Amino acid sequence: ELFKNPKNLGRMEDATVSAVAGSPACGDMIAVYLKINEDEVIEKATFESYGCAANIATASVTTEIVKGKKIEDAWKISWKEVADEVGGLPTVKFHCGILSVGALRRAIREYYKKKGEKPSWLSDKLTFEEKQALEEEELARVLSKKIGGKTKETA
Repeated sequence: ELFKNPKNLGRMEDATVSAVAGSPACGDMIAVYLKINEDEVIEKATFESYGCAANIATASVTTEIVKGKKIEDAWKISWKEVADEVGGLPTVKFHCGILSVGALRRAIREYYKKKGEKPSWLSDKLTFEEKQALEEEELARVLSKKIGGKTKETA
């Protein structure tokens, strides 16, 4: 259902901050847009997704969960919570929940970077979700370099 009728789908032109996780080269990518008020509450959250049904569903759920939350509370959302909200994910689709939370956390980090401050609860260390997003992106870069120079005739 969330694949056919995703909530919060689309670019937000007046977003306070946005971030991307994943790579179209590996098949799954999520862009998250957040509108954050002066009390650090996420008033609106939208996404753009390139990938499978699970990718769209997890991004939809992630943006639904964070609406109305303080940034610190949104940061605490786990990919497992997102997976549970969509009714569970098969093992091969865990990365979709991980990417959606990774994009959310990147957006939160970017928000504080733009503000020029970092709250005490925000660690300098990357979270599991952020690390996984980086690994997928690096894999996509390596694979695209390996196949990038080949044509149909030389492949």
